Amino acid sequence: MKRKVALLVSLLLAVSMILSACGGAAKTDMLTVCVGPNPDTIDPALNSSVDGATLIIHGFEGLMTLDKDGVPVPGQAKEYEISDDGTVYTFHLRDNLKWSDGKALTANDFVYSWNRAISPETAADYEYMYEVIDGYDEGSLNVTAPDDKTLVVTLKNAIPYFLELTAFPTFSPVRQDMIDANGEGWAVAPETYIGNGPYKMTEWVPGSHMIYERNKNYWDYKNLGANKIKFVLMEEDTSILNAFQNEEIMFADSMPQDEIDAWRDKPEFNLEGQLGTYYISFNVQKAPLDDARVRKALTLAVDREFICREIGKTGQEPAGAFVATGLSDADPSKEFREVGGNYYDPSGAAYEANLAEAKKLLADAGYPDGKGLPNIEYLYNEGTGHQAIGEALQDMWKKIGVNVNLVSQEWGTFLNTRKNGEYYIARNGWLSDYNDPISMLDMWITDGGNNDAQWSNAQYDELISKVKSSTNPEERFKMMHEAEDIIFDESMLCPIYYYVDLFLLNQKVEGFWSSPLGYKYFMYATVKE
Repeated sequence: MKRKVALLVSLLLAVSMILSACGGAAKTDMLTVCVGPNPDTIDPALNSSVDGATLIIHGFEGLMTLDKDGVPVPGQAKEYEISDDGTVYTFHLRDNLKWSDGKALTANDFVYSWNRAISPETAADYEYMYEVIDGYDEGSLNVTAPDDKTLVVTLKNAIPYFLELTAFPTFSPVRQDMIDANGEGWAVAPETYIGNGPYKMTEWVPGSHMIYERNKNYWDYKNLGANKIKFVLMEEDTSILNAFQNEEIMFADSMPQDEIDAWRDKPEFNLEGQLGTYYISFNVQKAPLDDARVRKALTLAVDREFICREIGKTGQEPAGAFVATGLSDADPSKEFREVGGNYYDPSGAAYEANLAEAKKLLADAGYPDGKGLPNIEYLYNEGTGHQAIGEALQDMWKKIGVNVNLVSQEWGTFLNTRKNGEYYIARNGWLSDYNDPISMLDMWITDGGNNDAQWSNAQYDELISKVKSSTNPEERFKMMHEAEDIIFDESMLCPIYYYVDLFLLNQKVEGFWSSPLGYKYFMYATVKE
C-alpha cells in the first residue's frame, strides 16, 4: 500500500537507514503477499503442501538451498565433499551458525531432525524420502556429527539428486528442546517456532495473516530484502484479486478463473513453467472405485482439451500420463515424457472414441450406461478453477451414466479428508520435489505418506525400491517407466493436465523469484517506492 511521505515518516526512514547501515541501503519496511490460506502445518517434517513449503523456506534452511535456476547451492553448509563411490557426503557447516533466538546451531541438530522425520511417532508424509540413506531400514540413519561443524551422511548407494534432497524443506533442522517441551504445538506459536532461515515468524493470527521478520542471526542477513514479510491468509479467489488490485497485497498466487482473459496482457500477470500434474485421485478401497474398469472408464471420459482451453486458459497441456513434462530421461537430451509417451490419447479429437471405450468398460464392470452405480462424491478445495473443473467433470461423467455430487471444503480440512481416505474421488495435484521422475513415483508405495489413493501393489513397491538402489541411469529410468506402466495398468489415478504457474506480481517488487517446484522466494525481495 502506498504511503504518504510526511516529515515524521522521513525522520523514521532516516533512522531506519542508520540502523540498517550494516546491510547497505534501507530495506523495505513491509512486503505483503498471499501464497494461500491458513496452512495445515508449517512443521518442516509434516508439511506436504506447496504453500506450506513457501512459508517454511523463509523460516528454515537446509544444508543446501536452491538458487533462481533451481540449482542446489550452499545454504547452512559452506562446502562439502563426496566420496569417490558417491555414497559418503561430508558437509562442513558455516562458521557461527545460530538459530533465530541466538542459540548455536550444530551438526547434531541435523542428526536429530532427520531421525525425527523417519520416526513412526512423527508420522511424516515424506519419511520415505530418507530411504536412500543407510540405516533407514533399521530406523536409525547413518548420519553422524564428528564435531559441531561437520555432518557425515552415508547413503545406501550413489544417487544423482541427493544434494537437491538436502535443500528440500523436510531436510531442514528443527529445535529438539522446543519440540520436547511443546510437542506438536511448537510449530503454531511464534515464541516456539524457532528457525534457522532468513526470516523468523513473529506473529500468526489464524485465518488472517502471519508476519515474518528478518532473522538477524541468519548468515546472509545483510543481503536480505524487506524488514518484514506479511503473509495474508486468504483462500477465496475474488477476495485475493481485490486485495491485489487495491495494493493490499503485492503478490497473489491465484486468481478467479473468469478473470484470466482480462489480465492476460497486463504486466502483473505471470506464467512460468512448473514440474507437475493436476490429476484426480480415486480411493481404490471404496466401491465401485475398487474396480479398475470403473476407474479407467472415468479416466477416458474426461475431455482434457476442453478443460485446458476453456477453464485453465493459461497454456496447460492435456495429460496422457502422470509424470510431468520437463523431467529428463536417462538420455538428458530427451524428456521422460517423450520416451514414455501417453497411456491414452488426451486430445480433443480422440474424445468421442474414448467415450465409447469408457461406456464399454462400464458395461463390462456390470454397469451398462451407469445403471446400478450409486451417486459418487467428488471432493475439491475451494477456488473458482477447482470448482469449474469439478462441474466440467460432473457433466462429462454424466455422459457415460455416472452421476457425481460436488463437495467443496476449505484447504486444511480438505487436505486431511483426502489424506485420511475419507473420500471417493478427489481433485489432486503434485509438483515434483526435485528434478528426477522418482519424485512423482515413489509417493505411491504401499502406505506412503502421500499415497492418498490408499493403493498398494507389491510389484510396484519392488520396482521403486530397485530404482532407489540402482546406480545405472539406463536401468533406473527403464524401471521408472515400468512403474508408471503399472499405475495405468490399474488406472489408479486420472491425470488432467500438466501444470503451469500463474501468479500476479506488482511491478514495484524487485528481487522475487518462483521455482518450477512451486516455491515462492521473497527473502531477497524489495518494493520500489
